[in-house]
Amino acid sequence: MTTQTATYREVFAVPAFRVLFVSRSIAIAADALRIVALSVLVFTATGSAWLSAVTFGIGFLPQVLGGALFGSLSDRLRPRPLIVAGYGAECLAALALATLPMPTWLRLALVGVVAIGAPIFNGASSRLVADVLTGDAYVLGRSLTSMASGGAQLLGLTLGGVAVGALGAQRALLLTAACHLLGALIVRFGLADLPAVPATGGALKQSWSTNAALLGDPWVRRLLLVQWLPSAFVVGAEALMVAYAGSRGFPAATLGLLMGGSPLGMLLGQLLFGRLVPPAARTRLVAPLILLLGLPPVLFVLNPPLLVCVALMVASGAGFAYSLGLQRAFVDAVPERGRGQAFGLLSTGLMTLQGVGPAVFGGVAAVTAPRWAVALAGVATVTTVLLVPSHRFLLDPGAVNTGRGKENADGQHTVPRRGAHVSGVDGELEESTAGSGAPGDRRPLG
Repeated sequence: MTTQTATYREVFAVPAFRVLFVSRSIAIAADALRIVALSVLVFTATGSAWLSAVTFGIGFLPQVLGGALFGSLSDRLRPRPLIVAGYGAECLAALALATLPMPTWLRLALVGVVAIGAPIFNGASSRLVADVLTGDAYVLGRSLTSMASGGAQLLGLTLGGVAVGALGAQRALLLTAACHLLGALIVRFGLADLPAVPATGGALKQSWSTNAALLGDPWVRRLLLVQWLPSAFVVGAEALMVAYAGSRGFPAATLGLLMGGSPLGMLLGQLLFGRLVPPAARTRLVAPLILLLGLPPVLFVLNPPLLVCVALMVASGAGFAYSLGLQRAFVDAVPERGRGQAFGLLSTGLMTLQGVGPAVFGGVAAVTAPRWAVALAGVATVTTVLLVPSHRFLLDPGAVNTGRGKENADGQHTVPRRGAHVSGVDGELEESTAGSGAPGDRRPLG
């Protein structure tokens, strides 16, 4: 694996990445706006704080169904129409929420049904990014996507509050529909109509078998868990900031500072470590950055002053940059022909567990106190450092499964294989040899 450092200019020079980056950022801002407007709408209609909280997470948990049952569609269908269909479905759902009278349960059901497709559309988009960006450019592309995601969420939440105040909760959803329509148009007219990945057999069967193979491979499973669990635990701490502020008697006007600390830290961390830290050093910093992610919430048990709390959340958010040191290892560890589904599985796990984490630590806060629950979430995050592979394995070519490796005499790319073999997706191995870096097979990648 090359350790040459890429630049943001090189990443943005790729037309397909620009299209996916802009459209996805707009869609994330639209989702955040929808969360604000729909939460207000549901709370106004029901007066139930619990239903309002359910509304906040209703777009996350159903994604596990889409990833488990239909994840293979990320590879089996042409990416442009698939991504356009995803944004189109979001647009139509927002239009229905904004214009049609319906009971609360139907509103939530509609959002949940659309969310089932999210891993499919997002998996196709992530597969394209991995196809058009190589080496360190791919890592920087993921860094830019993460920064844009945090910024778009902050923008969407802010605009959501303004829009609800100016237009009312229901009519504010029209802005969500307009944003998703804009994203669909950008993809439709800005992205080339690339072919799907050839596949055989039924989509449902392939989805199950591919997920089973990915989760059954020790190396891939470890890379998934180390990306899933730290964020799931620390998001549990972030979700308790409202309750923590209430228990401390902080003024309501300062709540935005406390809740915005982690997203701000994430933006700064992704920018600093993505642009200034060399690729090899990023892999060595995975474990220290996970510690940075988890240790600051532990200090909340001491009930520090408000500004210290904000500083702790900013520091914790910077720890999210740990994922940059895992990106290349993950994209190289999964089968090339099942790459879209692999990214869909990664996204599904992230979204699902980030919905579970707040519920679990919220339950802890209910029986103890918010400061203890926040600290426990931090401790749980710190323990995940035990899952981090040695940086030698993250850099070792023997750890990769597919990718752009060495060339053999006939011009075909071959790399040592250590990832999951997915029947009907990955293809048959052409030759078997023992690699010097790690045990495994070699196969041509064409």
